[in-house]
Amino acid sequence: MTAADREPGRSTARLHGLDALRGGALVLGIILHSLMPFLPAGTWVPDDRHSSVTADTAVTVIHLFRMVLFMMLAGYFGRMVLHRVGVRAYLRDRGVRILLPLVIFGPVMLASVVAIYLVDGAGQRIAEDDDQSPWFLLLASPAHLWFLNVLLQCVAVTVVIRWLLIRGVGPTTVHTWCARAGNLLATPVLGVLLAALPYLGALLLQGHIEDGIEEPSTVLPEPVPLLVYLGAFVVGWCLQGGGTASTRVMRAWAWNLVAAMALSVAVLTVPDAVPLGIRAILVAVAGWTWALGLFGAGVRFVRRERAWIRYLADASYWMYLIHLPIVMVAGVLLADLTWPVLVKLVVVWTVCPVLLLGSYDLLVRNTWIGVWLNGRRRPSTLVACFRLPQSATRPRAAKKQRH
Repeated sequence: MTAADREPGRSTARLHGLDALRGGALVLGIILHSLMPFLPAGTWVPDDRHSSVTADTAVTVIHLFRMVLFMMLAGYFGRMVLHRVGVRAYLRDRGVRILLPLVIFGPVMLASVVAIYLVDGAGQRIAEDDDQSPWFLLLASPAHLWFLNVLLQCVAVTVVIRWLLIRGVGPTTVHTWCARAGNLLATPVLGVLLAALPYLGALLLQGHIEDGIEEPSTVLPEPVPLLVYLGAFVVGWCLQGGGTASTRVMRAWAWNLVAAMALSVAVLTVPDAVPLGIRAILVAVAGWTWALGLFGAGVRFVRRERAWIRYLADASYWMYLIHLPIVMVAGVLLADLTWPVLVKLVVVWTVCPVLLLGSYDLLVRNTWIGVWLNGRRRPSTLVACFRLPQSATRPRAAKKQRH
């Protein structure tokens, strides 16, 4: 490693609460997509015969903070990994675990989604917004894996800026600046407001707050998503370098979550006649009170490894990579039934996790795919459950030897 790589940093001890929180953000995305068919606007495929104000409310609140939280945690863990293994190994790891899944899974998942649109009789809706054909989208769009593409952009920008700063002022000064920024961001109220500035700027640049930040439609960098998520990535990066910053955020977890709930109510009830700037401030601050509140709660309440939480955290990446066509097919099969919304959701939330977790356990967890996505093999839980104890097989072996 170079001297820049040995720039002093924080401890690299595993933070189980934040690891679980990162997985939770991905699982929350699966829940969000399962709610989409029930939105009153009917902008999703499948478009269920029933709509639900509750589902619409939940989707709005989830959109406030989910990807901001994920990108903040990506920045936090990113700095930790970089200072443990060095810049080159960090970039190589990001290439293997982020770029390759995007390149391999992105087209497959998008082709599946396009097929579902066509089978559901909604093929024309793919091309309506931008006058683009499904084949163009297959080549240009990252589908629901757009966040991996934006994350790669955040990594590249951060590493380049860090390199330029180190070349200009030296690693010690860069570390000092990072620590100061992290401690400032951990300051109650002020830290939330500072973190929310890129989010606010992105909303104003976008020109509306409905449905949160628009996801990019192609793999090319787009200013609105890059601004808000690069801001979140840098916040996490600085918090990791801020010494006691995570502890200070932890102490304010309850206040942040109470503020997040109050601000979310304000976002849901504010009239459209209120100026965009005020509504954008509410959305940005609400998103960051949720993100920092959940960050603090994760540090506070999950301090040691719990087997089931670790299992779900490990499985969440695979689950999110492949979940969308599975959730959409389930929605298509249920769309025309007269069952209540809650019953349909219970069915989706029962069947889909079984398929996603089952495929993870049997196909990923103890295979080369698990090494690729999660960095190491882990024992398959299902195989272990159905494997006969050695003590049950030994008498048979002994009997054969006597014959």
